[in-house]
Amino acid sequence: MARPKKTDLPDTTQAIELTAGAIERLTCRTDTKAQAFLRDTKAPGLRVRVTNTGAKSYVFEAKLNRQTIRRTIGDVRAWSIEQARTEARRLAVVLDGGQDPREIERQQQAEQAAAAQSASVAALRESVTVGTAWAAYLTERRPFWGDLHYRDHIIKASPGGEPSKRRGADKDAKTQPGPLAALMPLKLKDLEQATIEAWAAREGKTRPSSARLAWRLLTVFLTWCTEQADYADMLPAKNPAKSKKAREALGKAGVKSDVLTREQLPAWFTQVRQIQNPGIAAALQVMLLTGARPGEVMGLRWKDLNTQWKGINMRDKIEGTREIPLTPYVASLLAALPRRNEWVFSSAYALDMSEHNVKRRATKAANRGIDAPEGNMKNRSAEGRLTEPNTPHTRACKAAGIDELTLHGLRRSFASLTEWLEIPAGVVAQIQGHKPSATAEKHYKRRPLDLLRLHHERIEIWILEQAEVSFDRKIEPTKLALVA
Repeated sequence: MARPKKTDLPDTTQAIELTAGAIERLTCRTDTKAQAFLRDTKAPGLRVRVTNTGAKSYVFEAKLNRQTIRRTIGDVRAWSIEQARTEARRLAVVLDGGQDPREIERQQQAEQAAAAQSASVAALRESVTVGTAWAAYLTERRPFWGDLHYRDHIIKASPGGEPSKRRGADKDAKTQPGPLAALMPLKLKDLEQATIEAWAAREGKTRPSSARLAWRLLTVFLTWCTEQADYADMLPAKNPAKSKKAREALGKAGVKSDVLTREQLPAWFTQVRQIQNPGIAAALQVMLLTGARPGEVMGLRWKDLNTQWKGINMRDKIEGTREIPLTPYVASLLAALPRRNEWVFSSAYALDMSEHNVKRRATKAANRGIDAPEGNMKNRSAEGRLTEPNTPHTRACKAAGIDELTLHGLRRSFASLTEWLEIPAGVVAQIQGHKPSATAEKHYKRRPLDLLRLHHERIEIWILEQAEVSFDRKIEPTKLALVA
């Protein structure tokens, strides 16, 4: 048989010794076939595959358990013929041992993926701080919390350093870091029981009340972490915050007993009614006469007052909202307040719009580098409402000879003073917004507004009598009017 010329196309039906020229001349018909193979005689199983698009690559092909095994070695432009033969011989040895090269490669890829995942988890463990997880926790749980509970989480973990908004604070005063701020930069995996116990020992010496709340928030947070796939393996099985030593270092909350007695009512009312700011004077009296929480009173809006049916819609941290009676004396206090914005206890005040004072305010603002107030009203606070009047109340109590009576003590005083009238405990609890304790209170007894008013007006009359406050209940309160 005549020897084929070097310019002839290779015969794909015959095995040949692969050469660069033969590979270069190898083609595949584009009309009938998708690919063609040229076998090598020196390395059994080695083939060159060419597709109808002209792409060429080395492949290994053999049989294992009567099944054809084919595996691509690589592009002919990247592999030399000898490199391809060496790889083909290695694959033949693997196949001769009864193993499928493809399965071995899949196992190797799985091991590499597992190693990469393990490295990723290790890197995550090194990078996740308490602050990172805390932020994710707040984002997920925010829809299930009230505003006050969410604010507690923000404040307790705050790094501080912000301009202080506390009344009477120096202009350069800054906020202090929250109790949990020291734990936020720590890696979550390093938040061990000993770390938390040392933290509790430090915080318990300076601000135990705030630290106790922070510790409770931290305990719940760590429980949440153990339920998350991303954080569970970074913490021990037992919650590191649930430590007897930490609990003892923070101490127990004392039972607060600051209340007004019946004998102290005249002096308290006398001094409170003399407070120059009518909004503060009214707010303090409303706190005592309704038993509401200080924040509920200071957060009242005009739309919360129902003058037609004589009710107040309180924003309750337990039930969301609750309606209590708008008693006559409280209605008269609120009717006397100017209605300058949406808040009942507004911090807005009227400005003198004379030409002299307008220029004076403009000059003063320019010297401070701020904008002069526009219009004839100005807010003393960002929200336009009064904050809790702790300082004015403390001064009034001191003048009345009453020691250490807090704003929340007025709420306790309401509950204590009702004992003189033997008001049903469930009525008092519903007015104050306490969570029902008995089954009957939870599921059966929901007293209507008019029944609550029957008892609430008795309470108000008695307190005013004991305080020696004169009030004509027959006089209709002045209608609430908008003050320009």
